[in-house]
Amino acid sequence: MHQKMFSPIDLHMHSLASDGTMHPRDLVQRVHDSGVQVMALTDHDNTAGLAEAGEKATELGIQLIPGVEVSSEWETQGIHIVGLFVDPENGVLQEGLAKIMAFRDWRATEISRLLEVAGIPGAEAGARAMAGSRMVGRSHFGRWLVRAGHCADASEAFGKYLGRGCPAYVPSDWIPMTEAVRWINSAGGSAILAHPGRYKLSASRLRALLNAFREAGGAGLEVCSGSQAAGDREHLGRLARELGLLGSVGSDFHGPDVGHAAIGQLLPLPDGVEPVWTRAGIQLH
Repeated sequence: MHQKMFSPIDLHMHSLASDGTMHPRDLVQRVHDSGVQVMALTDHDNTAGLAEAGEKATELGIQLIPGVEVSSEWETQGIHIVGLFVDPENGVLQEGLAKIMAFRDWRATEISRLLEVAGIPGAEAGARAMAGSRMVGRSHFGRWLVRAGHCADASEAFGKYLGRGCPAYVPSDWIPMTEAVRWINSAGGSAILAHPGRYKLSASRLRALLNAFREAGGAGLEVCSGSQAAGDREHLGRLARELGLLGSVGSDFHGPDVGHAAIGQLLPLPDGVEPVWTRAGIQLH
């Protein structure tokens, strides 16, 4: 018997405040229309969309959990940490996010410079226009390269210009994972390891990552994610149970025309995995 691929709670999605394609208010409307009752807005490295999302959520009767997705690194591996239930006014969190955003600004200018060397001028202005907010990432450059006719699709943009070893690749310089967890905890949040199945780690390395994450104060992991294979669910559920970590679910929705799952298109947590939301007293109907 197949389990229903729908969850009334979705704790990982993005708006125009980072690399999503929808205004926060329109994203909340889409969440409402999908039937999801509880959502988290987890934009990359900033909380700029939360106020607008909160107003719309109140209007529609959606429970909005304030969140953020922090870019970090563990033993040279890029790791994303979702912070749920964070206080967006917290000084430690905002000072930390400001450092990451400053790096992102520098990287955008550097990517643009390298593209100009490769014969493609005007990339930063184009990417910023695609972004619609301060947060500019490689995905925005990829979309602009397609829009400007330099590449057929995002895959070609990364394969030809933006990916590792390509002419406009700029290495990331993210903060240590332990710092990301500290910022989130300082803001009263729960630190959740985003889409562990995406990191392509061996079983022993994944366990080592989860142990290090737990020791740093991490609360849980995304057992069910729209950006990792559905088959990862059982293995990640076992790890959560064994290591005493909470479980979370999130589509990683970026927009209707972007990859990953649709809002709420998620399997439930496996039996025996404690949901991160029960600690906050959230009951699903």
